[in-house]
Amino acid sequence: MRQAGAVSTAEPQGGAPRLQLAGVTKAYPGVVANDGISLSVQPGEIHAVLGENGAGKSTLMKIIYGSVKPDAGSLAIDGRPAVIRNPQEARALGISMVFQHFSLFDTLTVAENVWLGLGKNLSLAQVCERISQTASAYGLPIEPMRPVHTLGVGERQRVEIVRALLTDPRLLILDEPTSVLTPQAVDNLFVTLRRLAQEGCSILYISHKLHEIRALCTACTVLRGGRVSGVCDPRQESNASLSRLMIGAEPPQLEHRASQAQAVVLDVRQLALRSTEPFGTDLQQVALNVRAGEVVGIAGVSGNGQKELLYALSGEDTRCDAAAITVNGKNVGKLGPAQRRAMGLHFVPEERLGRGAVPSLSLARNLLLTRHEARGRIGWLKPRLLKARADSIIAAYRVKTDGASAPARSLSGGNLQKFIMGREIDARPTLLIVSQPTWGVDVGAAAQIRGELLKLRDAGCAVLVVSEELDELFEISDRLYVMAKGAMSPSLDRSDATVERVGQWMSGLWSTHEK
Repeated sequence: MRQAGAVSTAEPQGGAPRLQLAGVTKAYPGVVANDGISLSVQPGEIHAVLGENGAGKSTLMKIIYGSVKPDAGSLAIDGRPAVIRNPQEARALGISMVFQHFSLFDTLTVAENVWLGLGKNLSLAQVCERISQTASAYGLPIEPMRPVHTLGVGERQRVEIVRALLTDPRLLILDEPTSVLTPQAVDNLFVTLRRLAQEGCSILYISHKLHEIRALCTACTVLRGGRVSGVCDPRQESNASLSRLMIGAEPPQLEHRASQAQAVVLDVRQLALRSTEPFGTDLQQVALNVRAGEVVGIAGVSGNGQKELLYALSGEDTRCDAAAITVNGKNVGKLGPAQRRAMGLHFVPEERLGRGAVPSLSLARNLLLTRHEARGRIGWLKPRLLKARADSIIAAYRVKTDGASAPARSLSGGNLQKFIMGREIDARPTLLIVSQPTWGVDVGAAAQIRGELLKLRDAGCAVLVVSEELDELFEISDRLYVMAKGAMSPSLDRSDATVERVGQWMSGLWSTHEK
């Protein structure tokens, strides 16, 4: 492979592909992430890369973007051989990437994060103006001067997408770009991507949402176990045939039986809290309840108070009145997370690394975050018990990892999500509160997680799910609420919920008398 500096951003020579990979291989201790992968992407093509969690998709994209160095193989841009040693060289070649795990600096503003990747020829004021123009044009609302640490997952996703669009890419890599976007935002994004493709930009699109791939992409390369298992035109395929290429089988069908709701487990009454963050959302007299034996979903666009509500429900924010939140009739508004956990409340946050799991700790040790039975009376750990429980979760949820001793940060995003969800479900909680339960997991794992949530419900657990995927909420919820501008809608039975109605409520357009 030659040095990258010799490649220009001129038009392809003789109709050459925008991107050509041949025999790309990358191995880590104990696993071959990419095994002799070849891939070709034409100018103006929207090319899907499909595969189950751990199939090697993200590693391959990082190689193209210069974040990871391959062990073997060649790469060419517009027919010219290239070595891309770092993201800066990738951007110089017209390559931009939106990562599944965000690459934003929490202490900087949105504009400052974007400014870092745009060179020194623009002032911060000009960057703010360009962000606002691009965000408005593509239906991705962003406040340029807002600190990143105050943003929810969906809002951070928008920042990553806008940042990539501002570089005027010739090859745009999107790794799970719609995982936490609403249907309306997805539609807007697809309009943007089609327009970019018509202008000659090539797009590599990674997603586990098969219907999106079939609707958007014109070509597809499928990976399984780090190798190419098929190449197809997804427009000519069904969800079932794509699943077979990806995981060797069709995902199990979810059985959603009518719930047998019992006593109220979680009751929230007139919860009003000012956000602790300058750009946060104040909670406006929020009221909701969840009964034993039911799944209740909360829909809404990221940044409408979901983060503040979850902090209050999990015990991370204890500023509300004690009686504003009750669990099994007991006032818990002033209790911390450990005290609520002792009452059977388990919680899965939307941020996997850092809050859902300690990156440097092993999977077994990460169980200590929520499983105190692994500690002895005087604080000694029970390593055999930790390993046994971690091994059981890894096997049950088919988590691809080197084992219970592997650090959390070594897992792909989808595999870490499977482990965290398995950890909390395995604890058999009385009340489970989950944010974005299937973020970044493949179709088979998503079906399994949703099925396990319904099993918990059938066993008498009260389950509250906050998700920006309406299809997911419609599939597993018995009742729905919608959150907008810090306020909570009336309860809506699943049988009465439609995309149009929920979409309207996402703008806060509901009547307090509606049902």
